[in-house]
Amino acid sequence: MSEIKVSGLSHVYSADTPFEKVAINDVNVEIPHGQLVGLIGHTGSGKSTFIQHLNGLLKPSKGTVTVDGVDINADKTTARDVRFKVGLVFQYPEYQLFEETVYADIAFGPKNMKLPQEQIDERVREAAALVGVSEELFERSPLELSGGQKRRVAIAGVIAMRPGVLILDEPTAGLDPAGCRQILKLICDYRETTGSTVIIVSHSMDDVARIADRLIVFSKGGIRFDAAPGEVFSHTHELMEIGLSVPAPALIAQQLRQQGVEINEPVYTDEQLLAVLLKLGREAGINA
Repeated sequence: MSEIKVSGLSHVYSADTPFEKVAINDVNVEIPHGQLVGLIGHTGSGKSTFIQHLNGLLKPSKGTVTVDGVDINADKTTARDVRFKVGLVFQYPEYQLFEETVYADIAFGPKNMKLPQEQIDERVREAAALVGVSEELFERSPLELSGGQKRRVAIAGVIAMRPGVLILDEPTAGLDPAGCRQILKLICDYRETTGSTVIIVSHSMDDVARIADRLIVFSKGGIRFDAAPGEVFSHTHELMEIGLSVPAPALIAQQLRQQGVEINEPVYTDEQLLAVLLKLGREAGINA
């Protein structure tokens, strides 16, 4: 169980210099155990700074971050240990693979946890299986793998620490549509299998619309929206005003509503739009 509570969180880069920049300001949010959260916002909105506070990579200028009721910045030991509870997979994680073999790369985190070798081995094999990395690849160099395989190995390296919270920064960046679908399925399967909290940082509204329970939208260093996807995507005009795209199904549904078509249910995925169009077609046929 890993519950996150953020209270009055602010972060200022280069404070008290001519280059001072307020990245996030007075952010308050709670993320209960087990949620799959989509964190979205335009470049410079503060979302990347925010997630780096959740596992102690950055220390707040003001405010607190607690995990399971413990202030993660209370002391050096707590700040170190939280990185095993809150795993962060950076954007393009495959560029951070550095060990000689796939096995060694996945084992890096568990080794730093000072676990016995048999537990390290168990975790490596479990994480590899969860992300679909064959044990036949264990003795190969990560540099020999395809882009998709490298990303899976990098994610496995974080999963092997069995974090209660898994944060992924733009996990589908640079992948083709098939690769995107595979990574999103991997994330959903991991959440379903482990019950862990998952936070996905993404520019892709379509990605988060399909899988998230909740969306947190950052703008100008603060939270603009925090609600279920259907509620957030009902604010199409406001989202576009702050530089975000909206899933095409949500735009189409909004245009239909403006034309007087009665659509009461939330529409933000292809499946939801298809269901609405089929329903409208049946009603038109009956009325005719």
